[in-house]
Amino acid sequence: MPHELIPSPRRVAEIPPAGLYVLDDETLIEAGPGTEGVARWLRATVGAATGLPLQPGDDSDNRIALSIDPAVERQLGPEGYRIVVDGHALRIHGGSAAGLFWAAQTFRQMLGPDAFRRARVSPRREWTVPCVVVEDAPRFAWRGVLLDVARHFMPKDGVLRYLDLLAAHKLNVLHLHLTDDQGWRIEIERYPRLTEVGAWRARTKVGHRASPLWDERPHGGYYTKDDIREIVAYAAERHITVVPEIDVPGHSQAAIAAYPELGNTDVIDTTTLSVWDTWGVNPNVLAPTDNTLAFYENVLTEVLELFPSPFVHIGGDECPKEQWKASPAAQARMAAEGLADEDELQSWFIRHFDRWLAERGRRLVGWDEILEGRRQGGSLAPGAVVSSWRGLAGGIAAARAGHDVVMCPEQQVYLDHRQAAGPDEPVPIGYVRTLEDVYRFEPVPPELTQEQAAHVLGAQANLWTEVMETQQRVDYQAFPRLAAFAETVWSALPASGARDHADFERRMDAHYRRLDALGVDYRPPGGPRPWQRRPGVLGRPIEGAPPIV
Repeated sequence: MPHELIPSPRRVAEIPPAGLYVLDDETLIEAGPGTEGVARWLRATVGAATGLPLQPGDDSDNRIALSIDPAVERQLGPEGYRIVVDGHALRIHGGSAAGLFWAAQTFRQMLGPDAFRRARVSPRREWTVPCVVVEDAPRFAWRGVLLDVARHFMPKDGVLRYLDLLAAHKLNVLHLHLTDDQGWRIEIERYPRLTEVGAWRARTKVGHRASPLWDERPHGGYYTKDDIREIVAYAAERHITVVPEIDVPGHSQAAIAAYPELGNTDVIDTTTLSVWDTWGVNPNVLAPTDNTLAFYENVLTEVLELFPSPFVHIGGDECPKEQWKASPAAQARMAAEGLADEDELQSWFIRHFDRWLAERGRRLVGWDEILEGRRQGGSLAPGAVVSSWRGLAGGIAAARAGHDVVMCPEQQVYLDHRQAAGPDEPVPIGYVRTLEDVYRFEPVPPELTQEQAAHVLGAQANLWTEVMETQQRVDYQAFPRLAAFAETVWSALPASGARDHADFERRMDAHYRRLDALGVDYRPPGGPRPWQRRPGVLGRPIEGAPPIV
């Protein structure tokens, strides 16, 4: 039986005789122990879209029965689920509350695209789903999306909207890139200038950094602590973990602009620095001083109070060494610590926070540069996680060293990269990564043994926002490719070349209507709509096929 579900489940089978199960104003929700959150979500979301009351009750055949079933957990794992629609009831069983919630996402898709609206648009009082059994479970535990709110700030409501979009695609990690050279986006009470100064830049480069165009309006914003608490709570209700990123020791000019003593004051006059208004790799990095370490320990103390995530990302990438080479203070630190070069100094900086986080029961996550410069002073803590972004090689090296890995190679799943060749793509960046290219992304390199491959926690699609200044631009770059990515990290797909892309495209025909109902400004299959193009804005296209590195 063909189905139109995305991501594709492990098993869908008709229950004979084939037919439809009808939901109407009399349909009840029977919520077993531990299912109350999913029942609440169904009433608030599906109930609003369908107009069905979905009152609580358990004494009718006309009901949606929710349960957490240990047998499902044993067979399919905690995020697994089973849906049984047999004409007598609609039974949804999860291996845990999370598995039950992913089942609710599948049920919503079965109802049709109008179930994705926020209010009822049809006068009909009956809704139908086919009589089937659906069994499903995810391939990976980490099914993530990075949202860069530092380069262009996304107001809180936009983040909440993206959490709903992640949930609709069974994605369960939101990596929030909160700090960078171009802005600091989280309130830290001990250091108010981080947001008073660091959250705002005077103007913004339009397009790639070689572009002659500027937006002369000030840009910025930040999340208060209550905003963060709301985002984290909203995510938790949808079984999504929010992983914060506080970038060190590079990508830190916004922090240095707010607190100049954090920079290499013996090399440059850091009091002249402002929040950076253009893109690229910035030479102004943190000074490796005790004051800097204490400052960021205090920052992270407040961050840990807001984010219950076991994972905390500290960046660790793209840290130019020129200022450290010229800094007597940095050279003195290297001599005191017995470090051979500036690469080892960066590793010393990362290891400090690795130990600091581990002592507090958290796991450091960093870009794959954290593997470098480790000759002196030992290696990363066993719990440290590597985000492999420069290709697959960093992830392969990390897995072979016994570290967990999140695969996010820029050549494959950086969704700021352009979706087609030709002049119509808005601000073309990077390689061409089509919907099919993303669909064929394989997170586990064949070079890994079975034991090493077990260290691949999953994968992540990254949305860097240098040239995505609005929600509409983020939508365009994310969708429909994020739907393809969701299937690659959820579904048990065959090898990359053997995947049935034609069937995926067939199912996407239905999924586009769901995205329409959700108000997503996605890229149509035939190319951008006229208002989605941005002629005259310089990009940075890279020609040819991306290398596998």
